[in-house]
Amino acid sequence: MTVIKQKTKTTVLQNGRTIDPTRNMDVIGDLWIEDGVIVPAGEKLPEDCQLFDLDGKWLVPGLIDMHVHLREPGEEYKETVESGTRAAAAGGFTAVACMPNTRPVNDCASVTEFILEAAKRKGSARVYPVGAISAGSQGSGLAGYGELKAAGAVAVTDDGLPVIDSQLMRRAMEYAGSHDLLVMSHSEEIALSRNGSMNEGVVSTRLGLRGIPVAAEAIMVYREIALAELTGQRTHIAHVSTAAAADLIAQAKARGVRVTAETTPHYFTLTEEAVGDYNTNAKMNPPLRTESDRQAIRKGLQDGTFDAIATDHAPHSVLEKELEFDRAANGIIGLETSLPLSLALVRDGVIDAMRMVELMSSSPARILKVPGGALAAGSVADVTVIDPEKEFVFTKESILSRGKNSPFLDWELKGKAVLTIMGGQITHNELQ
Repeated sequence: MTVIKQKTKTTVLQNGRTIDPTRNMDVIGDLWIEDGVIVPAGEKLPEDCQLFDLDGKWLVPGLIDMHVHLREPGEEYKETVESGTRAAAAGGFTAVACMPNTRPVNDCASVTEFILEAAKRKGSARVYPVGAISAGSQGSGLAGYGELKAAGAVAVTDDGLPVIDSQLMRRAMEYAGSHDLLVMSHSEEIALSRNGSMNEGVVSTRLGLRGIPVAAEAIMVYREIALAELTGQRTHIAHVSTAAAADLIAQAKARGVRVTAETTPHYFTLTEEAVGDYNTNAKMNPPLRTESDRQAIRKGLQDGTFDAIATDHAPHSVLEKELEFDRAANGIIGLETSLPLSLALVRDGVIDAMRMVELMSSSPARILKVPGGALAAGSVADVTVIDPEKEFVFTKESILSRGKNSPFLDWELKGKAVLTIMGGQITHNELQ
C-alpha cells in the first residue's frame, strides 16, 4: 500500500520587520513556512493557511543560546531538559547548547545520547550537547572526543572548572580540532580565585568577602589565546566579564588568532553593587565586576570583540542559594530575561537591531556549526517574533524554569518574544 504524505498547513508571518544578518536584510515583509522549512512567499495567500499579522513586531532567525545548564541527568530538582527548553522557548530561543557538568558528567556517548533522547521526547527547543574536555571533568586525561562527536556533541568544555594543566589544554585543542569540535574555555586561574565569592575591590572589602581579582580571568584568557595561536585551532572564550579579557581577545583577533568569545546580559547590565547586602542571586562565576568593566563589555559588543550573547543559564534551588553568601552556589538563570536585557542595548544605542540578532542567533549558529541563524528560503524554519515594545514585570511566579535564582526579579522589562517556532512548530505563543 502506498502511503501519501499529507502536506502540512502553510504558516504565513505577515508584515513583520524581517531582520536577517546573513543577508544584511532589514525590511518589512512576509515569511512563509511549509514542512518545517522557509519557502519563497507566493503571490496570494494559500487557502486555510495559518496566518499571523506581525505589524510592529520583529521577525528574526530563532535565537540560539550557546551556553546553558539543563542539569539533566542528575540534578532534575534544579532543571530538566523539558523545563529548561520550555523556558528557552518563552525567551525566544529555538536552540540551546547545554554544558556537560551533569551527574554523571557528559564525557561519553551514553550521556550525550540520553540528553538528545530527552530533548526529542520533551524538548521545546533544539538541544546541542557539549561534552567534557577531560574525563569526568577531572582535568587529568582527555575524554573520548570521537565518540562524543559521533553521538551528537558540538563542542567540548569543562565549564565550571578550568583546565589547569596547560599541556592537557593544548592536547584538547589539537584532538578536538581533528574531530571538528569547538573548544570552549572556562577561563579562571584557580590559584587566584580560590575561596573567592565576588569581585575583589572596594565592595568585597566593605562586605568582608574574599574577592576574585580581574587577573584570575585575564591570565587564563591569555593562556587560551596563546594555545590557540600555537595549535591553530578554533577556541571559544566563555562568559567574559572584564575589560582586561576583552582587550586580550580584541588583540588576538587583530592578529588573526582563531578565537571567538561570548559575554552575558548580567555582565553588560549589572555591576558588583548588585550584591547589595549579600544577595546570593547576584553571585556567579566569574563575578559581577566594576562599572568600567561593564562599559568595556558593552563596547566589545559594539566593536566586534564579542561574537555572541549567551546566558550561562544556571538554575539552582533554595538549597544552594538561601545560604551565607560565601557558601551559596554560583550562577543565575537567564533564558527568560536575555532578550529584553539585550534589547535595552539597542534602545541605548550601544548596538543596532541587526547586530543584536547576529549576536543572539546568526553568530552562535556559525560558531557551533549548527542549523539556523538565517531566514533565507530553504533554511530550517526556526523563527522568533519579538514585540520590542511589550512591557512586563519579571516575577518569580512567571518563571518557567525550575530555578528562580535571578537578580532581575521584579524588574520592569521591555521587549519580549511573542511567538517562537522551531522546525515549523510553534513552541511558544503570546499572540493569541
